[in-house]
Amino acid sequence: DTSLAEVNSFSPSVPVSPSSMINQYKFEDGPELKDLFITVDDPESHITAIETFITYRVVTKTSRGEFDSSEYEVRRRYQDFLWLKNKLEEAHPTLIIPPLPEKFIMKGMVERFSDEFIETRRKALHKFLNRIADHPTLTFNEDFKIFLTAQAWELSSHKKQGPNLLSRMGQTVRAVASSVRGAVKNRPGMFTEMNDYMETFSQKINLLDKIAHRIYKEERGYFNEMKEYGPIHTLWSASEEDIADSLKGIASCIDRCCKATERRMAGLSENLLPILHEYILYSEILMGVLKRRDQIQGELDSKVDALANKKTDLLSEEIGKLEDKVERANNALKADWDRWKQNMQCDMRSTFTNVAENNLHYYEECLATWESFLASQTVDLHVEEDSEERP
Repeated sequence: DTSLAEVNSFSPSVPVSPSSMINQYKFEDGPELKDLFITVDDPESHITAIETFITYRVVTKTSRGEFDSSEYEVRRRYQDFLWLKNKLEEAHPTLIIPPLPEKFIMKGMVERFSDEFIETRRKALHKFLNRIADHPTLTFNEDFKIFLTAQAWELSSHKKQGPNLLSRMGQTVRAVASSVRGAVKNRPGMFTEMNDYMETFSQKINLLDKIAHRIYKEERGYFNEMKEYGPIHTLWSASEEDIADSLKGIASCIDRCCKATERRMAGLSENLLPILHEYILYSEILMGVLKRRDQIQGELDSKVDALANKKTDLLSEEIGKLEDKVERANNALKADWDRWKQNMQCDMRSTFTNVAENNLHYYEECLATWESFLASQTVDLHVEEDSEERP
């Protein structure tokens, strides 16, 4: 792929406008023909004596032979999505499971059942399912198929067949206990590099998210001030007949710039901020995946140490099984790591290019607005001068 540096070089043969730049090259090769399409829409509130919750319609269309029908429509609540994520982590501990939006939000940020919050969550749930559908392994998970196809009572029955809460808590405690025992002795170098990469990535993406939120907050403050700034000129024009047209022209320009600012803010809140936050969640998920890989490696190391002290055929057999388990875990993580990095780089390039394009359109629009106003004032000034020179 052509690099951004090459595309941005001011060569006569290379267009420098962002729209031309996007058409200049492809970020990724086009995906193969899809056979599974999922849509999350139509949020619906439910109020019971115990709780209030939202369900979402999940529509699936597929041409896969393992599905009994070509189209399904079910309703799911957030807890169902969380169940699916947990089942995928259990079945594939060293694969990178896409993140879910958090269950709880910071108090005072946005109302839990506001239209804005529900729509933001709907988009995140839609992306969650489609990232699973596009994954070469997760897409064929049996729990994923059940999630997409089972009616509410069938899904509830299937959930009861899984491990109970105490069992899951026991697994969590063992995983945490294993993770704090210390560094794995025989960890391959590439996984140490992954860990170092994710620590740096986590720091950078969190910093970007913090700055982006600060920019958005400042932009909102500027927008609110500008909304009050325009009407003042309109009111002023009522008491200044000689410059009334100029004052009204300024008010009109401010109003146009205000609308352009609102569109730019919408671009930040709909495109940049969600992507940055998604990859903050991804960084946490990846650190968890690396810890689970280390846990498997640590289990193998402890058995090897035990065998060195006490040779038994039983330990040798266990070590053989663990070696296979470690190899499968390593191979799964290697393949998923490469895939995740490619997707991340594509998402980041696309997002930041989009932000640059939106900024360019914003400043061009504001500049054109004020240039048009100045041109009209220059024409009016020349007309006045000509009238004064005539006898």
